Amino acid sequence: MALACEISPLSAFLSTNLNNKIETYDRLGDRIKRALGYPLVSLEIHTDQLRENIQIAAEYFTKYAGFTREFLIFDSNMYETNKGIRLDFLYTLANQDLDSNEKKQAGTNPSGPGPEFYGEAPDSVFVATSTLSSSVFENISFATEPSLSGSLSADFGTDIVKGEIIDQTIYSAITSLSSATGANYGTSLSGHFDNTIKHTYTIKGAETETTIFQNAFDYDVMDYRKVVDVVDFEEGSSEGINTLFTLEQTLAQQTYFSYALGNYGFDLLSWYTMKEFLDMREKLLAIHRDVQFDPRTQYLRMYPQPGTDRFYGVVSCYLERPLRDVIKEQWVYEYALALSMITIGRVRGKFGNVNLLGGGSLNYDMIQEGTTKKEELEKKLMEGAAPGLGDGEPSMFFVG
Repeated sequence: MALACEISPLSAFLSTNLNNKIETYDRLGDRIKRALGYPLVSLEIHTDQLRENIQIAAEYFTKYAGFTREFLIFDSNMYETNKGIRLDFLYTLANQDLDSNEKKQAGTNPSGPGPEFYGEAPDSVFVATSTLSSSVFENISFATEPSLSGSLSADFGTDIVKGEIIDQTIYSAITSLSSATGANYGTSLSGHFDNTIKHTYTIKGAETETTIFQNAFDYDVMDYRKVVDVVDFEEGSSEGINTLFTLEQTLAQQTYFSYALGNYGFDLLSWYTMKEFLDMREKLLAIHRDVQFDPRTQYLRMYPQPGTDRFYGVVSCYLERPLRDVIKEQWVYEYALALSMITIGRVRGKFGNVNLLGGGSLNYDMIQEGTTKKEELEKKLMEGAAPGLGDGEPSMFFVG
């Protein structure tokens, strides 16, 4: 006998990689349960266990993948002596109205940047599900609808055909045609359109509509997105072959003239010898700063520390993706599914010798299947042809 259950509409399953319907933990949990046979099969797993498995999968994934590469320019005056620069706060403290000291104070109790650094979720659009004749708007007289009739007849000189897309402004005008006539135009006309799903952002795991959001903030963990690692650091200076009146520029010009105008100035061997001397001098005298980053504290430290010599620098960092993006990943789903299979298998194993009605017994071979799948996913994440599932930087050279 089939079990009675609620049937979800087809629209709940129309999903792609970049237009993903997985918005919350519960929605991902539903996908996992359905993959294991629910609701036709009873599953011995608690909701907290299911969410815990999703959490483990998200943590594992963000350790090796699930990040974006971004760049940050900073002022050395923002460096806190013997502490460093707090990168996760600096990614949001881009308000130009604050001086260096105010930005550091804001980093202690960050409030985020001003409104100009926030984004707005795009408005919905509406798709016509049937043809709507332009005569509907022509029959509206200026006497009954003076604020709408002229504009609508001008906008829709022809029919609105099935599949046509209109924006929120036009839709609002169409569905407000009952203000003066007493006729319920709005209700009848709204049935000719289907509203697209507005972009939603979750607040602590619950799906909600957030019209204004900040991309550097994770609205699920309620904290700033964390920096995974710093991969490059460049200090602004007045040195380099592309800057006039420097030693490097002089050597480069001498090398050029030695070939362009005959045997004059330094040759190429002298150029490399002098450059090696300058590099050695830089290392011995600690002229070039070394940087160390602690992902737990989010502090970037420099050796030697910046002093009175002010400079601007740029760091290239990897930032964790927001949790709302991580739970959409196929690997997270498959890994949480494998963990759930192991959990259910262990529970059923406790009752392995219990005979059910009809002489059957509980099937707990999910442990082996889930363990095998778990190991395959971990190997794919860390050791595959593209470690990090393609989210990491490709190898630029090989030594063999």
